[in-house]
Amino acid sequence: MSDSVLGVKVGDTAAFEKTVSDADIADFAHATGDKQQIHLSDVHAAKTRFKRRIAHGMLSAGLISAALGTKLAPDATVIYLSQSLRFLRPVYPGDTITAQLEVTKIDTERSFVTCSTECVNQDGTSVLTGEATVLLEALS
Repeated sequence: MSDSVLGVKVGDTAAFEKTVSDADIADFAHATGDKQQIHLSDVHAAKTRFKRRIAHGMLSAGLISAALGTKLAPDATVIYLSQSLRFLRPVYPGDTITAQLEVTKIDTERSFVTCSTECVNQDGTSVLTGEATVLLEALS
């Protein structure tokens, strides 16, 4: 019995990096409808504990999706099954976020891959952690 799914095995890693721009935040707000002012208004954000605008937490989480979907198994279809998230620190416009993942479990029978997930900023500070499970399918 193989201990991998489509060549992905326990211990494999993948990463995706992006600098979060004002346009990314505005586009995310538009796409999701989350137009909370802490993300969009400098005046409003200045009155919060963060003192400036922050990116949507799910925008950072989306970078995990990019790492899973484009870096883990680039020649496969990757279907999200679950994702847990713990938000640790804010992400500000201009921060460079790296989504990192490591395969921790393989279910070869069902083609499930479980990964520890983390996003870190340009200083190496963890901004979110979690765990993802995906289904890998071969491209036809």
